[in-house]
Amino acid sequence: MEKEAAPAAELEILGECQYTGEPALVRPSRPTPRHTLHLSNLDDQRFLRFSIKYLYVFAAAVPGDALRAALARVLVDYYPLAGRLRPSDDDEGKLVVDCNAEGALFAEACLPGLTAAEFLRGRARPHKSWRKLLYRVEAQSFVAVPPLVVQVTRLGCGGMILCTAINHSLCDGIGTAQFLHAWARAARAGAGALDDDGAARPAPPPPFHDRRALRPRCPPRVAFTHPEYNSCAAANGNGNGNEAPPPSLLARLLGQPLAPVSLTFTAAHLLRLKRRCAPPLKCTSFEALAAHVWRAWVRALDPPGALRVKLLFSVNVRRRVKPELPRGYYGNGFVLGCAESTAAQLASSSAAAARYGVRLVQEAKECVDDDYVRSMGDLLEERRGARPDLASSLVISAWTRLGLEDLDFGAGAAAHMGPLTSEIYCVFLPVIGDPDGTTVLVSVPQAAADRFQQCCLGFLKDTDMDAKLMN
Repeated sequence: MEKEAAPAAELEILGECQYTGEPALVRPSRPTPRHTLHLSNLDDQRFLRFSIKYLYVFAAAVPGDALRAALARVLVDYYPLAGRLRPSDDDEGKLVVDCNAEGALFAEACLPGLTAAEFLRGRARPHKSWRKLLYRVEAQSFVAVPPLVVQVTRLGCGGMILCTAINHSLCDGIGTAQFLHAWARAARAGAGALDDDGAARPAPPPPFHDRRALRPRCPPRVAFTHPEYNSCAAANGNGNGNEAPPPSLLARLLGQPLAPVSLTFTAAHLLRLKRRCAPPLKCTSFEALAAHVWRAWVRALDPPGALRVKLLFSVNVRRRVKPELPRGYYGNGFVLGCAESTAAQLASSSAAAARYGVRLVQEAKECVDDDYVRSMGDLLEERRGARPDLASSLVISAWTRLGLEDLDFGAGAAAHMGPLTSEIYCVFLPVIGDPDGTTVLVSVPQAAADRFQQCCLGFLKDTDMDAKLMN
């Protein structure tokens, strides 16, 4: 029997970043349109009012001047990222983008005591010390932070770490990948290294800024129940209506120390998960893995069997709406799919329970069509400030198959891509060098971390324990 991979230690980055000067505002290199960009209701959700923080490691560095110059050129096309968010003058509670070319924030630093190889050896689980790799903007509110913040940190080996914070109200994962590839392409062109092998890479589509394709209907028509936004607290009460429901899973998660867990599933592992459902059920790798992780999460947290739990996950709607969203649309083009069950129905380790979980995920995806997306936009119009029901929910954000990992600014492709921090929501990450693999990263209570790993890996036979256990 092959031994399991040894647990990888967390990498605590010692020392402080040595900044080479004050952060600079990088403005578009040419004049850009000055106007107000109105956000769609999918953009302007309360739970998206944060920045997505990406971390890239490169074995070789690109000069800071070249990165800044390329960023200035690409901001000509992506000029809203050089603007500033502000409250709407006409629509109370909504945000707009003031396209004023104020600029993206760009910081440069060095960390000579760290090498790319050292980081890669301890990269599995984000450590709180990694936060120093992204410049902290002192601001009074979320809207005062520039939509795009970048820090480039030079390493002692000649490599670099690139961290970006991109405002989620302006971009989703697909839009972010589109922007980052445009920036990388501009940097390669500026360095004369656009085509290393003589074959041109496909150019990213030009950005499409207008968000009116997802505007709400007038009058709004909410035609679905939208369980992703409706709390199941009442269903989780004691049934007499006179007492408050028990503490939610979210309260439990936030009330105790958390431990990040990172597990890599190879293509062979994903195939085995899919085969557990067939026959009679055919499913995608995402459907099989999402249901598997959801069930493992429930089993590890061990809630009461009657508790209703949810799985929330992003569903790309660019081709599900009518007409389809224009090519190059980089705003938020996703809605939340919602699978729901009692904990007891998910907790079994049987193949029947696996098929049950997968079918719930499939049904949640299948119901998302043009009518559903329009209804959700109308719900958000009627219920300003509505937030997803997170009380007893696992949230999965899939960063796979977006091209986020395939980034090259001219000195070689990224050796690592992932989030800067680990949170209670779960991220599916691409595996560099294994296009069909997926890394699962999520923080769970320390007391449940070992159990969660066991539940995730229990389907593997002893002769095939080659899942990369990185905790």
